[in-house]
Amino acid sequence: MKRIYTWDAQFSLRNHTAADIRACKGNTVLTQTTANTREEAAAAADAGIDMLICNAANVEIVRTGAPHHFLTAALTIPDWQTDDDVLRGALTALKQGADSIMTARRLEIVEMLAKEDIPVMGHLGLVPRKSTWRGGLRAIGKTADEALALMQDFRDLENAGAFSVEAEVIVADVMAAISKRTSLITVSLGSGPGGDVQYLFQNDICGENPLPRHSRAFGNLAALAEQMAAQRRAALAAFRAASLDGSFPGAAENATMPDAERDDFLNRLDSI
Repeated sequence: MKRIYTWDAQFSLRNHTAADIRACKGNTVLTQTTANTREEAAAAADAGIDMLICNAANVEIVRTGAPHHFLTAALTIPDWQTDDDVLRGALTALKQGADSIMTARRLEIVEMLAKEDIPVMGHLGLVPRKSTWRGGLRAIGKTADEALALMQDFRDLENAGAFSVEAEVIVADVMAAISKRTSLITVSLGSGPGGDVQYLFQNDICGENPLPRHSRAFGNLAALAEQMAAQRRAALAAFRAASLDGSFPGAAENATMPDAERDDFLNRLDSI
């Protein structure tokens, strides 16, 4: 663990610092997943995941589950609209315990944050909220021209001062070639093994949802959730049936009183 001061000027510990992550480039593959609850954060930390990313609104609760993990706070586009909103949201998230800020906004916003010495994660490749410009949800870099244009996007993001980049659904060969030619920490989400960090959403890893093509489930929480739902329905139906046939409540659930007290109560009840 590395000793740090947080953006709120509090002493803390981190499994990785921004400098550590940069030093891993080309040498050590790191892992990242999402966490937006205390339970998700604690599970990821216990499993040895290196880096976490959460919605900026959830930084405080995530920190209760993983107090010492490198944490990126994502500023979603609709929720942080103006430049001032972005800066305010970034500084608030950092004060609450984030170590890095993720934004898919224009280069000027990345540069604004970087000039404040904030470690910034950009977003290139398939940016789902902007997928209409790509003709829908698809892999990026499938032609030489598109791949070369993507290389320029990486250079522009690097020149704007970004520290890292979520590289989403980029052709694997293209990602590997670009990662070797940029100082950005490349966080590969569905972009093959050539990135510096392997990243999947936690609900995909755990098998909670139908998977996109680029993902893989390593668990089957959906089956457990269905078992729990079936047990819930069965329990509710059994409760209703027992209530109707008189088997609930029974002697085990009923409070009692001494026989003498009961008899005295019943004898005197109608006189009230």
